[in-house]
Amino acid sequence: MQDRKPQQLARELALLSLSQLPVNPKKLTEEQLPKLVLAAVRTLRSEVQDTLDNAAGELQRSHDRILSSQTRASDINTARTMLQEAIAYTQTAINKLGAAVEFPELIQLANQDKTVSRYAIEIVKTVSEERNAIDEQITAALVDWQVARLAQIDRDILRIAVAEMLFLGLPDSVAINEAVELAKRYSGDEGHRFINGVLRRFTEQKKTA
Repeated sequence: MQDRKPQQLARELALLSLSQLPVNPKKLTEEQLPKLVLAAVRTLRSEVQDTLDNAAGELQRSHDRILSSQTRASDINTARTMLQEAIAYTQTAINKLGAAVEFPELIQLANQDKTVSRYAIEIVKTVSEERNAIDEQITAALVDWQVARLAQIDRDILRIAVAEMLFLGLPDSVAINEAVELAKRYSGDEGHRFINGVLRRFTEQKKTA
């Protein structure tokens, strides 16, 4: 597993924290922000357990198909099909376990490394307080689309990147790269390409403004 820097982990934690916010949140207080991040960490713990449980289920299905191929298959083709299904179940379990392995690192650092939690809180606070300005910039960079119609995970990744560029002093190229990496982890197959395109249009518009 590739080691990630505190700011990368903080950005990921901020993304998970933003998912805890209501659609139209009131201004968050200084006391609420750490609680919001803590709630995200608790959600992660639950996610890890659910992922492990799902992986165990996939392995059990794989075992059942292997057993069936040995005892119930009427011919070689049926047995081959059952074994292929067992392999697919096993691969799904491996993928789920791979995803679960990285979460404990984030949970541990969120609890122990103040740099991670502080920057996560700073991102969430900035996105919350500057949401209207951030969304206006995103809307201007969208083509025939509206912020409200975006998938929540894509919208939040875009908001984090724009917040970092406009208010937190992160260089444009770094913010775009980090947003794309977040999208690869959390968005759909085409999400990272969409986010890359929107953010590049945003930076071009920002230069000519």
